[in-house]
Amino acid sequence: MGGHKIWNPMEVAEEAGEKHSSDIPSSSLTLDTSLPLPHLKPRLINLCKNLFDKWSQLDDSRFSVETVSGGITNLLLKLTIREDDGDDVFLTVRLYGPNTEYVIDRKRELQAIGYLSAAGFGAELLGVFGNGMVQTFINARTLSPSDMKDPKLAAEIARQLSKFHQVEIPCSREPQLWSDIFKFLEKASVLQFEEDEKRKKYEMISFDEVSEAVTQLKDLTDLLKAPVVFAHNDLLSGNLMVNDDEEKLYFIDFEYGSYSYRGYDIANHFNEYAGFDCDYSLYPDTEAQYHFFKHYLHPDRPEEVSEEDQKALYVETNSYKLASHLYWALWALIQAKMSQIDFDYLEYFFLRYKEYNKQKEESFSLVRSFLPESGKG
Repeated sequence: MGGHKIWNPMEVAEEAGEKHSSDIPSSSLTLDTSLPLPHLKPRLINLCKNLFDKWSQLDDSRFSVETVSGGITNLLLKLTIREDDGDDVFLTVRLYGPNTEYVIDRKRELQAIGYLSAAGFGAELLGVFGNGMVQTFINARTLSPSDMKDPKLAAEIARQLSKFHQVEIPCSREPQLWSDIFKFLEKASVLQFEEDEKRKKYEMISFDEVSEAVTQLKDLTDLLKAPVVFAHNDLLSGNLMVNDDEEKLYFIDFEYGSYSYRGYDIANHFNEYAGFDCDYSLYPDTEAQYHFFKHYLHPDRPEEVSEEDQKALYVETNSYKLASHLYWALWALIQAKMSQIDFDYLEYFFLRYKEYNKQKEESFSLVRSFLPESGKG
């Protein structure tokens, strides 16, 4: 794959420090994510002192660190700092996974994060460093895939997503979905695997066929002229948190965020109902989708949303769900080569691509039957 990195971590850290006003400190230090927590802790304390002057003189014993989660691409740590007055300050330190620069545009993420935070989304950005960021700590629990289908939570996710899609990020409003997919396709089609088993699996893939699928789907979805919004693009259960006492929902992790199509963001979220077992029989049925659409389209008065508007969003969403399968299938191939995480990414490619093929005919027919109606006038 040579040097096809989307970003250079050092440059991003430095630029972020300059761009995000002098309030956001930056450091070119990096932390080795493979280290066990006891070895990582002194380095993390050193980084924290390097970033934040007000804690630079504190004794190391005032800092404690615990792991919040290790996702497929990130390691999340909770850092507790006991200040001189005896109060505890809680921070989240997010360490980017090794080689994620091949699939994630960190410049794009850091550009958006300040605006999303100002609009009330996610945690506030406090500092950036060579391979991660420091943010405020959110006191809430992470949702499970089954939580997302709870009608009350689904309505709240829809309302929040509607608000999220209205945030203006000052960058090109050109939707990134297809350029990202074509970029992934280009990288994924020239991989080389040393291990026999991986190589045999990889050689079973017809990239001409995948390329044809991408082009065909792009041509079809272009006809829908779906609204372009700043999308989260990765609204799985792990990126949704809720404080049950306050009944407050949080969206977190905007690393895949970009301008994209409204229907894609919703469809990608619906695909995540399948959970880590990828049980797509759990994809929300029509009634559950319409419940979501009503709260998305008119958060204050969902009952006033017309049947026609719901149908249009239904068609849009059910065509872009195919794009979600292709996106993550190709993403998985690059991860199969680059990621150090013990996960069968090659198998995940086949799983998502198979689901694309299974759903394709029904989704294409749905769009074709809808288009003559929507094209009147």
